[in-house]
Amino acid sequence: MTSEMLWTAILLAAPVIGFTALVGLVVGILQVVTQIQESSLTFVPKLIAAAAVLLVLGGWMLTTLALFAERLIANIPNYF
Repeated sequence: MTSEMLWTAILLAAPVIGFTALVGLVVGILQVVTQIQESSLTFVPKLIAAAAVLLVLGGWMLTTLALFAERLIANIPNYF
């Protein structure tokens, strides 16, 4: 059950982390090319990207988490 828990956590976190990292890389490249060194310029696009990923994939994430919780609760009698 521990490996399933870790796999579920990775599966749920990977889209948000991956997409915000990609947006951060693109913004960083644009900052280097244009020589604009504004700290809020990296924060705001990453925040918008994370919110967009959560809006698009939020239903799938919630379903995946609910299925995991259902299996976990159903297996409680097996632990005793």
